Amino acid sequence: MSGAKDQLEIKFRLNDGSDIGPKNFSVATSVATLKENVIAQWPKEKQNGPRTVKDVKLICAGRILENNKTVGECMSPLCDIPGGATTMHVVVQPPPEKDEVGGICIAIQRGQILVDTKQVVKRALIKKNMHS
Repeated sequence: MSGAKDQLEIKFRLNDGSDIGPKNFSVATSVATLKENVIAQWPKEKQNGPRTVKDVKLICAGRILENNKTVGECMSPLCDIPGGATTMHVVVQPPPEKDEVGGICIAIQRGQILVDTKQVVKRALIKKNMHS
């Protein structure tokens, strides 16, 4: 990155090939702030947009960017193209959906009846087997 340059023009490429931006960011901007910007500017017509910073991964020059790093720390000299915007690819990974069993699971182990959702019963059975 050139020494005098404290701003970087960044556009965010979504999985369908459309872009958010470009927009100028300071090299001191954190990756978490970039992700917040992506969430705030997410096109309303697109389904399954990210809800939190944890739902978003930003990839630049083949590397997944870490939330606690700044833009300046993440950029390689290859990203510093005079007159051009740096493209960051956006991957949305929503949190896994909760167990959709919807019903009650019943298990009997050593004379005890366990009643709850499938996940809770599974954890209880595993925990009991580990302590037996």
